[in-house]
Amino acid sequence: MSNQPGSSTAAETDQPEAVEPTTGDGTAVETPSGEEAAGHADEGTVTGGRPEFALGAIVLALISVGWLAAMLWSTREAIHSTAAGVTAISLSAYALPGVITAALVTGATVALLATNRLGRATLRFLAAVGTGLLVGLVTAVAINLTYADNATTNTIAGTAAAAAIIGGAMAGARQARVVGAITLATLTAQIFVVLFSRARDPLSDLFGAGETQQSVLDAAKWVSRTESLLAGLLAGLAAYLYLTWSRRRAERRDGAASPLRWPAYLVAGAGAGLLLLLTEVIIRIGGRGLLDLAAALSEADEVAQTALGTSRVDNGIWVLFVGALTTLIVFGRTLGPRPVDDDEDEPAA
Repeated sequence: MSNQPGSSTAAETDQPEAVEPTTGDGTAVETPSGEEAAGHADEGTVTGGRPEFALGAIVLALISVGWLAAMLWSTREAIHSTAAGVTAISLSAYALPGVITAALVTGATVALLATNRLGRATLRFLAAVGTGLLVGLVTAVAINLTYADNATTNTIAGTAAAAAIIGGAMAGARQARVVGAITLATLTAQIFVVLFSRARDPLSDLFGAGETQQSVLDAAKWVSRTESLLAGLLAGLAAYLYLTWSRRRAERRDGAASPLRWPAYLVAGAGAGLLLLLTEVIIRIGGRGLLDLAAALSEADEVAQTALGTSRVDNGIWVLFVGALTTLIVFGRTLGPRPVDDDEDEPAA
């Protein structure tokens, strides 16, 4: 019926009804709504028709490989500069966490670089694990060739290889951008810790380190907390900046980029602390023999190893929470006000 002026259908236009697409047997095909389509775009690994990949993966891989080489070299020089025996064992146990963290990050970054263009989740994961295994084997061979051939060397080599494999498996996750942000945040925190070592003595004096042992311990505790606080702050900022830069680059290249919601920023900010805690788990499983050997040297060494283990756990927790909180705060400040529909503002008739 035609719409007549003044009738109840005068404001309506004659338009054909939308016909749902059908398959060959006449069955209607369900098409996702706008929100569902956006959700699938956010969960998938394809952005703008290309597999999602971590931008700057080659730079991250080069930095992490250089960092791992520097940690292995410094550990070797410290061990070889002392007489063989109890001192070398203590130094090996002290340097083990730095080597394991570097191997963990290197396995992840090199695997990201190797799997950047792979879109299938299963293939990507298998390739990432294989790349981590290759990095672990190269690291273990390098340690065995350059370190003294003993049980301590074998422990460091085996634990570092296991860490590299775990890092490679981590790189097989679907959200490669988040993994890239975690590796950058961890590298930032680790490099900061090395640079911060030059400020430990002045800060100890500032926090009241005196002649008594208790004052030295109290000052050392505050110095450690300051280091963890600043490391977590830098890690959170690095994770946020990487994710923001990655999104903007994808928008310029493809015209659109799958947005990351706040849980992704939360995980990226907490990632550095999570990797430090994961390092501690790997050490206490794979490096248990070396730690027990170092603790058995004397009563003082046993107390020192226990204190170092507790300090590493506390440092990981601080970096985790401070990094996550920093990233969420910075991300929240970039969010604009929620748009209000015009229909909601109009009074009911």
